[in-house]
Amino acid sequence: MIPSIFAVLISYLLGSVSFSVVLAKSLKGIDIRQHGSGNAGATNTLRVLGKGPAILVLLLDVLKGIAAIWLGRWLGAGSEWIPALCGIAAIVGHNWPIYFHFRGGKGIATTIGVMATLAFLPALYAGVIAIISIVFTRYVSLGSLIFVLLTPLFLWISGQHGPTFWISLLICIFAFWRHRTNIVKIVQGRENKLGSKGGNRVA
Repeated sequence: MIPSIFAVLISYLLGSVSFSVVLAKSLKGIDIRQHGSGNAGATNTLRVLGKGPAILVLLLDVLKGIAAIWLGRWLGAGSEWIPALCGIAAIVGHNWPIYFHFRGGKGIATTIGVMATLAFLPALYAGVIAIISIVFTRYVSLGSLIFVLLTPLFLWISGQHGPTFWISLLICIFAFWRHRTNIVKIVQGRENKLGSKGGNRVA
């Protein structure tokens, strides 16, 4: 029991490492949460710092989710719930990082790492559709929502109705709540598109 609790706690602390904040501070001496959309994630890093830093942030945030799941498997004594809970903890840490006054991102990159490790094929199918939607609409937020919506659907269709399904459903609800302002902007046609100049990029 104690190792499992320890795994969830460490996953939260790992998720709390906000790579976009760290990178923006080290490269430009700025708080990225005060620029662009104000979000501490890969998309805002792209707008503010450019492609290279954004790709690095994306990869590191995905790796946080992967690491959390493997930590849960290592210390979870064979439980299916502990890795899933570790994944949730990493996402919560990314969104509300203890090191950065609980102001973080929206957790999609970390969610990708979590779900791809827990259920690779359903996450892959959902990811392909999400990427296609981003290519055609250039709305990253829409693609993110499609990913978290389709992942539990594909899990259910594939007959996976256990902890991974319920955690993915919780992540879906969680993501829609975090993106509620983006949903309103999409409906109103005011959402920033990928590659738009609305991010006040720092030179």
